[in-house]
Amino acid sequence: MFFNSLAFAVFLPIVFFLYWFVFNKTKSSQNALLIVASYYFYSCWDWRFLFLLVFSTFLDYYTGIRIEKSEKESDRKFWFWLSIGVNLGFLGVFKYYNFFASSFAELVTGVGFKASPLLLEVVLPVGISFYTFHGLSYVIDIYYKRIKAEYNFVDYSLFVSYFPLLVAGPIERATHLLPELKVKRTFDYNQAKDGICQMIWGLVKKVVIADTCATYANAIFDHYPSMNAASLILGAIYFAFQIYGDFSGYSDMALGMSKLFGLELLRNFNYPYFSRDIAEFWRRWHISLSSWFRDYLYIPLGGSKGGLWMKIRNTFIIFVVSGFWHGANWTYIVWGFLNAVYFLPLLLSKSNRNNMDTIQLKWNFDSVKVIWSILCTFLLTCVAWVFFRAKTVTDAVAYLKGIFTNGKFASQYLDNERYNYELLVMIALFVLIEWNSRSKVEPLSGKRNGLKLALAIAAIMAFGTFSDYKEFIYFQF
Repeated sequence: MFFNSLAFAVFLPIVFFLYWFVFNKTKSSQNALLIVASYYFYSCWDWRFLFLLVFSTFLDYYTGIRIEKSEKESDRKFWFWLSIGVNLGFLGVFKYYNFFASSFAELVTGVGFKASPLLLEVVLPVGISFYTFHGLSYVIDIYYKRIKAEYNFVDYSLFVSYFPLLVAGPIERATHLLPELKVKRTFDYNQAKDGICQMIWGLVKKVVIADTCATYANAIFDHYPSMNAASLILGAIYFAFQIYGDFSGYSDMALGMSKLFGLELLRNFNYPYFSRDIAEFWRRWHISLSSWFRDYLYIPLGGSKGGLWMKIRNTFIIFVVSGFWHGANWTYIVWGFLNAVYFLPLLLSKSNRNNMDTIQLKWNFDSVKVIWSILCTFLLTCVAWVFFRAKTVTDAVAYLKGIFTNGKFASQYLDNERYNYELLVMIALFVLIEWNSRSKVEPLSGKRNGLKLALAIAAIMAFGTFSDYKEFIYFQF
């Protein structure tokens, strides 16, 4: 069930009505309803994997209590590593086993031996990377005594399986979401109105921007050997806006619909393509994942407190692991490694904490430098996105090579229902709208938004009618 599907357009109003008019007496009844709705939502993908979600939930719930109750440090460590091991074990088997088996077979074959690896023919459980990280952060926080264990199984189950964030984030923290689930919510008209506006803008990003760009990005990447340099450049730009509109659009919809239920989720995007360097980009892109790796991997490894070598080592570890988190393919690992390389000069010059403010342009030379920095950062990001999108590292290298060797920079017609020039105008308009709203949560927020809301709905209806690309990119992670 997709957020942009007719089935969800029926599902959400029913849950909303039951939540506020039938199960509104206590927080327990509200949470119970959301649990049932979340399990139904997840079972629509594949009901068999619902048992995996429930088992993972019970495992972390039980081990969290055992860690808190254990008096001996050895017992605490046992339950802690049991939870970590089982969670990462499930993730490893379903997501990474075939990758490691195939890579090992290729390595053995490369040195002259024959290998026939036993591969698993299983579908990757949707959202497993997200709900696994929810549970891991919860158990880690209990072990280090940052929070108390949650004894109410319904409340904890909802924290893990809450349907707006279940399959593609943001990655919530128990320190943030659980306190909200422990109290009864009351309906707030202004909060709900803001939520609807945020959902609609999320749909604009997904249906109007991401799905339209996907038509051309897919055509160019799938036939890149026959594309000229101009088309290859456009393909990288189209994919950059596709993945941004797709993923940030999903996050906006998740945050927006949560406001309908009186809940505030963590912000996951903050206009990342207006970043002035790669460090700022990663403070603005997929914020919940970046902060997760910072708090649960980078800092435990020593963070920035050690010597220069330790800082460099830790930086490459978190970027490469972040890439591997996205998928079992060398393309994601190279993507993460490349971002670490981008980050390295900032680390060495101790300028990675610059650009913490909101961009303000004036008519002076400094503003020219700011715009140049934004364009350069976007260019570096697009180069990295080529590896993220390509099927293999070889394809990505060939794609980038083609930009410099595949002839003239002339417009090249693609046999699709939409045209390059109109799409470029639409992207430019989208960038202007976001730039004008960069200090807001989203462009439809604030006063006097009736006309903007009407135009957004009209755009969704117009483009949604012809859109043939429905899935969200991050569902595969």
